[in-house]
Amino acid sequence: MKTSVQKLALLAVGTALFVVLSLCLQVPVFENYYLCLGYVVMAVYCWCFGPLAGTVVGFFGVILYCVVISGLRGMPGWALGNIPIGLVLGFYAAAARKMRSRPLALALAVPLVIAVCALGILGVKSLTESLLYLQPFLVRVGKNFTAFVADAAVLLLSLPLCWQLERPAKKLFPQLCAKAKE
Repeated sequence: MKTSVQKLALLAVGTALFVVLSLCLQVPVFENYYLCLGYVVMAVYCWCFGPLAGTVVGFFGVILYCVVISGLRGMPGWALGNIPIGLVLGFYAAAARKMRSRPLALALAVPLVIAVCALGILGVKSLTESLLYLQPFLVRVGKNFTAFVADAAVLLLSLPLCWQLERPAKKLFPQLCAKAKE
C-alpha cells in the first residue's frame, strides 16, 4: 500500500512539474512555438521510474497543460503522441542501463529519440488531428514538423540529465526505481 501511494504521489508531482516547466520556462524557437520543457520531466521519469511512469507524466501533463492554457485545443493528438514516446524511451532506458558504455548508449539514443518523436508527433499526433479536424494527413504533418524538431531536441538534451538524476532517484525512491527495472 505504501509503495502505491508513493508512486501515485510521485506521478502527481511529475505531472505538475511537466506543466510548470512547460508554462514557466517558455523558450521561443520558431515563429509561434516554444520548447516544451515538460519533456525534460517526462524523460527523467522514463529513465528513473520506467516506461509507465514516464508515459503517465507525459500524457496527463499535456492534458493538464492544455486545460490550463487553452481548454482542450490541441490536446488529444499531443497526449496520444506522448504514449509511444514515453513507452519507447522507458524501455530504452532499461536497456541502456545494461550497456557498459555510456557513449554507445547515447549514440544509440539519438536515432531512437528522433524516430520515436517522428512516430509520436508526426505520426500519432498528425493522424489524430487529421481525423479530428478533417484535414489531410500531410497538412497536419507539415503543421507538426516544428513541434517534432523542438520536442526531439528537448528530449535529446535531457538524456545527460537523466543519467545524472538516476543515482539520487535510487536513493530517494529505492522501491520505485527497483520496480522500474523489472
